[in-house]
Amino acid sequence: MIVGLRQRYGAWLAFAAGLPVPLAFSPFDSYLLLPLLLACLLWLIDDVTPRVAAWRGWLFGAGAFLTGTYWLYVSIHVFGEAPLVLALLLMAALMAFMACYSALACYVAARYAPAGALRWLAAFPACWVLAEWLRGWFLSGFPWLSLGYSTTSSMLAGYIPLGGIFAASAAVAVSAGALRTLAGGDIRERVVAVGLLAATWAFGWWSQQVPWTDAAEDTLTVSIVQGAIPQDRKWLPEELVPTMRLYRDLTRQHWDSDLVIWPEAAIPALRVSLVDYYAKIALEGEAYDTEIVTGTIEYDPVTNSYYNGVIALRGSQNVYHKRHLVPFGEYFPVPGFVREWLRLRNLPYSDYTSGGDDQRPLQVAGQKIAPSICYEDVFGNEQRLMLPEATLLVNVSNDAWFGTSIAPHQHMQIARARAIETGRYLLRATNTGVSAVIAPDGRIEQ
Repeated sequence: MIVGLRQRYGAWLAFAAGLPVPLAFSPFDSYLLLPLLLACLLWLIDDVTPRVAAWRGWLFGAGAFLTGTYWLYVSIHVFGEAPLVLALLLMAALMAFMACYSALACYVAARYAPAGALRWLAAFPACWVLAEWLRGWFLSGFPWLSLGYSTTSSMLAGYIPLGGIFAASAAVAVSAGALRTLAGGDIRERVVAVGLLAATWAFGWWSQQVPWTDAAEDTLTVSIVQGAIPQDRKWLPEELVPTMRLYRDLTRQHWDSDLVIWPEAAIPALRVSLVDYYAKIALEGEAYDTEIVTGTIEYDPVTNSYYNGVIALRGSQNVYHKRHLVPFGEYFPVPGFVREWLRLRNLPYSDYTSGGDDQRPLQVAGQKIAPSICYEDVFGNEQRLMLPEATLLVNVSNDAWFGTSIAPHQHMQIARARAIETGRYLLRATNTGVSAVIAPDGRIEQ
């Protein structure tokens, strides 16, 4: 009966199994659900051809990205003012493309490993992690909903400082394979599965107890300023002066801090038009020995290029230009005529230039800061470009683009993973959403 159900309704079951995947991630954090859902997918690709396995893998991924990235609608249509049809088409295109990676993993596992413990415990985890790795860089990359991010509050987070997010993803996939083996293997295979499952989680727990980096001896007092300006108001001309006053007044309350951090593009104007404003605040902070780091909009008149940047107000050389312009955040991966339409609508974040890979940490308040902007912290390999030199991570963001959806919470979880991965504190400043001080073990301290 159960086998008949799989044969007759396998496609629908695969799609249904993918829909709850976001529940394993923040803000829900039901991380134990993810191995169960993947074990269900493994059951659904048993005893079928590789093509059917790929189709069911695609449906699983489509369900996951449908519910896990629905918030793109808020960014594209509500705040970006793109037509509803265009917004839905872009969402559907992203969902369809992202689902191809889970389809690829299922196809290769079904094609080259027979149904059984070898596929469940080895082939499938390896194929899934390789597909995630490919998804993280191909065509700019979009490593959202990678399995490893669900582990930040679990014992499996212990794999992150050892092998990055992919090691944690592998641990989740192996756990899923072990569950599938327990349900469908013979006695010997079940014994192996129990041992492997226990060892996987026990090793993760052990790794969490090990201080993989040495704590800095000096202390730093930090204040994070969050303007909480709604996205539909942020870029209005009449909001510029009130925003400047707001950040100035909020900052004056924290002159007892060594470092004050403002979020991404805190003041919605080009830095060249804010020289006097920044200089006055920097001078005032210097009297209290307080340094200020803020997100800015940079313009290079020589190349006529715009950059999403981070600067330290004290020190003209302390400038960082964002390297990775993320789809649907700062530019839209669409044909040229659509980009031209966006440009004519004067939509922000649609025409930035990326910074170079040779940028070094900012020298601020006795620290070497590795900055990241918005969804740049999704790309762990790029964060590591400034290591081991950097002593502190700073992420400035504007999660107002995604309203009250789950996206800011998902993004916060990714930031926690970066702190665990690098063994460093991460200071996260957002215009709206979740600003926080994240400890090297991923705990949110403030």
